[in-house]
Amino acid sequence: MAAPPASRPRLPAGIWALGFVSLLMDVSSEMIHSLLPVFLVTTLGASMLVVGLVEGAAESLALATKVFSGVLSDYLGRRKPLALLGYGLGALSKPLFALAGSAGMVLAARAIDRFGKGLRGAPRDALVADLAPAAMRGAAFGLRQSLDTVGAFLGPLLAVALMLLWSDDIRAVFWVAVVPAVLCVALLAIGVHEPDAPPGVRRRNPIRRDNLRQLGGSYWWVVAVGAVFTLARFSEAFLVLRAQQGGLPLAWAPLVLIAMNLVFAAGAYPFGRLADRIDHRRLLAAGLAVLVLADLLLAAAGAGPLLWLGIALWGLHMAMTQGLLATMVAEAAPAHLRGTAFGMFNLAAGAALLAASLVAGWLWDTWGAASTFLAGAAFSAMALAAMLLRPLPTGPSSR
Repeated sequence: MAAPPASRPRLPAGIWALGFVSLLMDVSSEMIHSLLPVFLVTTLGASMLVVGLVEGAAESLALATKVFSGVLSDYLGRRKPLALLGYGLGALSKPLFALAGSAGMVLAARAIDRFGKGLRGAPRDALVADLAPAAMRGAAFGLRQSLDTVGAFLGPLLAVALMLLWSDDIRAVFWVAVVPAVLCVALLAIGVHEPDAPPGVRRRNPIRRDNLRQLGGSYWWVVAVGAVFTLARFSEAFLVLRAQQGGLPLAWAPLVLIAMNLVFAAGAYPFGRLADRIDHRRLLAAGLAVLVLADLLLAAAGAGPLLWLGIALWGLHMAMTQGLLATMVAEAAPAHLRGTAFGMFNLAAGAALLAASLVAGWLWDTWGAASTFLAGAAFSAMALAAMLLRPLPTGPSSR
């Protein structure tokens, strides 16, 4: 008799649970974030520079905090408690947006929300790497990113429906966003089980000099290219404002993030699987080329088909690169330093994102919207040139 065909390997249930945790929190966060730029500008009277400051400072705080949570998760040998605390802070911040009466209060709410994101980010990514089989790591990160982005699509879609139903009552939409955030924390607490740490492992400071040397040149080059890449990818708030500048009604502003995240969600898992099979350098280069094209289209058009094509291409480049960069970090770092490695990577990206969002807001206020996107195209070309000058690790490792 012929032997039965080997069953196709499946991703662990914990990876799926972490994906749905991300989905629920993104539904909550994107209900708010898809309306926050127009809330700041139209309701609170903020300038574009203030929008850039709020977005850049909040996101960079999240990314910078990941270095400390990543180091701590490596030292403790535990990922889930820090992830749970981070998601909990994200849930607690949501009512503050509905109560905000000034840009300063919005900044405080964003800071708490993004501090929570920073706490959970590196431990969660390290937990994905710990749970996933080495040969399926790209697929695992792609799946988590895809489910995360489904939430980023559903959140703005729900925001549009509620804005139409409630006659542009932004604060009421912000209150509804509290519900999926609470469900997210409950699912993480009940549905994700962290693997036991290997017995007999001594707790040591992960940022000792000898430990940092173990990360190696390949890892630090991923960090450098990722930072330059982040300079080109400023906050998506500017996509929303570009469309509104072109005449998109207030209630329909979340459609921008819906369109972007629909493409992102559809592509993240297939491109994650592709990253397990092909040269990482080629896939990252293709993603950068797509971002250059997206920025050029957004610089040229504030309305019409070119605008929406630029938004779709922005989502495509995210699908091609975000899970890939996480996979490259995981493969370049030893298992016992993965939390630290993700933290260091995100610290560099956080500094770059703050600079990018501030420059984007300043350029918009000074020379108009087109200059913001032309600068993004220039930084994308710089990242592509840097990668070609010194090739990145070119494929999956056995680590």
